[in-house]
Amino acid sequence: MSVESLLIQVLLFAGVAVAVLSCLGALVVDDFYTRLHFITPVTSLAAPLIGLSLAIDNGLGLTTAMIVFIVFLLGITGPQLEAATGRAAAQREGIIPKESPE
Repeated sequence: MSVESLLIQVLLFAGVAVAVLSCLGALVVDDFYTRLHFITPVTSLAAPLIGLSLAIDNGLGLTTAMIVFIVFLLGITGPQLEAATGRAAAQREGIIPKESPE
């Protein structure tokens, strides 16, 4: 087994482990807003680890460029989507007013 193959497997295993542990953590917690925080490790840690392992495995090329672009978009849009989801839920429950933010 080469060093590159071992690195790919370690990165992939770490990314999948983070995603699985986040899912299990979300299952244990009852509060919606606390559960929403368990999405963050998937978008900020698991996706880049898995994407990096796939990029190393594929080498330079169009497939790798697409993988890196998707991980980049997920990293940028993930926090905004989580915040928007939390705000919509808080507005629906009456925690914050339904008016739009300034």
